[in-house]
Amino acid sequence: MKLSKTSWLFIIVGIFIILLVGLGIVRSQQVRQLDQLNEELALAQSRLEAIQLDRFSPRQEELEQQLSQFTSQPETAKATLSQPFGSIAISDTLFNIAEANSVKITELSSSGLASEELAGVTCSVLPVWARIEGDLTNLASFITQLNDDLSTSVIKSVDITVPETTGEQQPIANIQMAVYAYQGD
Repeated sequence: MKLSKTSWLFIIVGIFIILLVGLGIVRSQQVRQLDQLNEELALAQSRLEAIQLDRFSPRQEELEQQLSQFTSQPETAKATLSQPFGSIAISDTLFNIAEANSVKITELSSSGLASEELAGVTCSVLPVWARIEGDLTNLASFITQLNDDLSTSVIKSVDITVPETTGEQQPIANIQMAVYAYQGD
């Protein structure tokens, strides 16, 4: 079977039309996908604009300030604990506090300098035991001022004995405390 020129022309035109229709279908699918992607992009951009980043800026500054405070706290604690340390200086402080509160230190002793871990930090510690005599109100004032003036100390125990008779005996306080100092890195 032999085809004429017109038949060949119709076949070629038909193939060309089929190709054009196929390309048109592919192009319309691409246009629909592009439109869908543009809609999704516009939605994402509107959501992004809805998030107000400015409201987080003050919070970030506040958190940064808190962070700087927390990072400076160990340094402040080390500086406080690194103050001059010695039994003579502590004894002098105790006698000054006793004089200010009109009480009398009758005994003062220490077992000597030791090392102890305090909140994960190795410190020198000086255990101190003292017996103080005086008026009950003055003893309470002495203990309160002792706690305030020796900021690196911990009062372990206080035992106050009040005599039953009102003779010449005065109330006596036995105080056990520990004075801490930072040893350094």
